[in-house]
Order: sequence, then structure tokens, then C-alpha cells
Amino acid sequence: METLLVVDDDLGIQKQLKWSFSDYEVVFADDRQSAIAQLRRFEPKVVTLDLGLPPDPANASEGLEALAEILNLAPQTKVIVVTGNNDKENALKAVQLGAYDFYQKPIDSDTIRILVSRAMTLFDLEQENRQLVQSQPAMGRIIGSSDAIQQASRRAEKIAQTDVSTLLLGESGTGKEVFARSIHDLSARRNKPFVAINCASIPENLLESELFGYEKGAFTGANKTTPGKIETAQGGTLFLDEIGDMPIGLQAKMLRFLQERIIERVGGRQEIPVDIRVVCATHRDLSSMVAEQTFREDLFYRVSEITIRIPPLRERGSDVVLLARTFLGAYKDEYGSKVKGFSEAAIEAMMQHRWPGNIRELQNKLKSAVILAEGNLIQADDLGLITGEASTMQNINLREVREEAESRAIRQAWHLAEQNMSKTAELLGITRPTLYSLIDKYRLDDIKPSS
Repeated sequence: METLLVVDDDLGIQKQLKWSFSDYEVVFADDRQSAIAQLRRFEPKVVTLDLGLPPDPANASEGLEALAEILNLAPQTKVIVVTGNNDKENALKAVQLGAYDFYQKPIDSDTIRILVSRAMTLFDLEQENRQLVQSQPAMGRIIGSSDAIQQASRRAEKIAQTDVSTLLLGESGTGKEVFARSIHDLSARRNKPFVAINCASIPENLLESELFGYEKGAFTGANKTTPGKIETAQGGTLFLDEIGDMPIGLQAKMLRFLQERIIERVGGRQEIPVDIRVVCATHRDLSSMVAEQTFREDLFYRVSEITIRIPPLRERGSDVVLLARTFLGAYKDEYGSKVKGFSEAAIEAMMQHRWPGNIRELQNKLKSAVILAEGNLIQADDLGLITGEASTMQNINLREVREEAESRAIRQAWHLAEQNMSKTAELLGITRPTLYSLIDKYRLDDIKPSS
């Protein structure tokens, strides 16, 4: 039975609505404070809210405050505001603030039943759509089902079809180039070149000629005219990795290119138009560098029209196990290993390790483990990891903590059981029907068995 929260201090109206909504579990609140308490406790999909609440029932100020607080705590909740017969102005103001609809007294049971029913249906449709979006991978190259990586993937997917300059922020080894390539693959430029250059790996005196190219005779050793990385990316995507390491003297020339989309080779005078999409990445704090005047402010705003933060591996939960299994499949073939999977201790160690080197560190440890492992299963020692104390949850909402813990346990057991559902249920100490019910409940579509 669906729950409906009625916020109204009029006992007569409370009784009328309780009778009108006999098919719902109706809970009541008579002021703002009790409304918020009931909202937290019952998490209703729909709330009817009288704007004239005590201590100032003659005005709508307390009701509008309650509306704002409800929408701040539960933005998906549908709020139907109830106002006096001559208070249309505040009703419209409430809708502007985010209320689903409004209704003016006197209350007609049939009409308000229709409003609540429509609001319930809309809530369910929106929730189903959100869950569907979350269950579908956004970008083919990106491996992971955690909220953190899915959020970054969705953001990248949205901007892929545009030519907006994009800045990827993330620690070393988080997969910034993989994101850049994914953006390119989803863009209209996918059939044109993807050219990457690491600004930190090339000596300062050579970076300009690498980027912009050079004319024959421009400097000693320039025996022929050579196009630079920018020019060779014509029509496609240029990925400037570690742009925070670009010398300050070269930044002015880069800014001119980004503004005017023309370049001049070193030693040349001809202006060459270039049509490319630019994606930049860095592990540095460019805002601080701007304040310290080691990175140009105008260039910073030019390269960061859209910014995407790529989460470190330690923030991605069970994604580490999913990534490890993916890499293991490739490495065991590459090195002719008979390793089949990971021990329970190895999975626990991977889940608890902080991964300061992120995905690159995981790849390195897996390569050595595949080569050195003596049994069919990789042990924690093979990875060079030891188990430690699990991190403390910050969430104190019991329902959400329970859902998060159960979802994590199901995924971990599923990986440990090598995707065998019977064994997964056995490891969890539950029946298979219960396991399937939990998978449906928590929308764990990435491990849901195909029908």
C-alpha cells in the first residue's frame, strides 16, 4: 500500500482525506517540524501540503518554508499544495518553487484523488527511468557500475556530440585517456584521427615543435618540414594530457590556437586553419596554479568549458573487482597463465586497498600476480596486498545503509562465486529466490541473470 503524507492542522480536513484515501496508508503532520519528521520516517512519494500552517496559519510563509525543506530533502517527492479559495498567488509561487500541482479549498474528494493518483504514477515513471539510466553503461570503454564512475560517464556522454573544450580532472592512473578516447568514439569526429600528447613527458624546448610542427631549417636538425600533433589531428580530436605541466611561455601560443583555430609552425609564417576538438587532462589543481600565476587564467577558462572529475579507484567500491577480472582475462592469455580467478582473501584485499596509483597500479599488480601465482587462484600475497580495516560509512540513514551494504555484499559474493548464482546464494546464506528478489529490489541489473 502506497503512503500519502497529509500536512494540515485542520482535523476536519484530516478526517476527510483519510476517508477519501482509504486505498493508501495516510500519515499526518500538523506543522512544518512534524512534516519533516514524517517525511524522513515514511519517505512518501506524494505529499499534500496546506500552505497555511501554524504558527502563522493566516499566511503562506510557513507552508512555503515547509515546501522548500521537503524538496531539499526529497527532491523527487511530488508535493500538491492546498491553499485558500482566494490565494492563487501563493499557489502559483509554490509551483514555481517546485510543487507538482496546487488545489484550492474547499476540497473535493474525487478531484484530489485524481491529482494524487497522477502524482503517484509520475513518481513511479521517473523512478523507473532513473533506474533504467543507471543500469545501462554509458560508454563502452568505461568499465564499472559504481555511482561515481557512472556519473562521470553520463557527463562525458552528454558532451561527446558537441565540440566544447573539455577538461578531465583526476589522479594519475584513473583512466583520463580512456575517457578522452571514449568521448572521441561517441562524437561525429569518430572516423577522424585521435591524437594524444603528454605535455609532461616531452622536454620544454621540444614541446612547441611537437605540438605546432616546424619548417625545414627552423633549427639545427630540422631537415624537412614536419607537421605537429595539432595539425595531424585535423578533423579529429587532440588530447592534451597533463596540460598543467605546459610551460608558461607556450601557454600564450596555445591560447591563440584555441581562440582562433589557426596555427603557425615553428620557423614559419603561414597561418594554417585547424578544425579539431580539444580534450585536456591534468592531475594538478589548475585553480591554485592560476592563483600562483603558473598557469594562465585565460587559458584555464578556455580549456575548461566543461569539467569532468574522474573518481579515483578507492571511491568506486566493487568496481575494482570487476576491473580486476577484466584485466585478468587479458593477462592470463598474454602470459599463458593457468590462473582462473581470485581467492576470497585477494578480493577482500583489493576492496580494502587505497590504490594510490589507481587503475594503472591495479594493472601492474595483476600482471606480476598472473606471472608469479603458483595456484589456480591469485592470492593477496601474489598482489602484494594485505587486508586492513574497512572504511567507516558516513551515511546514517538506516534504509540506505542497509541497501548499500546488501548490494555490496551481493556483488562481492557474485564475483567470488564467478557469476554462479547458486554459489552466490550459498555464500550469502540465503536461498536463490531470495537472491533474485534482492537483485530485483536493488536493481542490480549488471549481475541479473538473462532470461
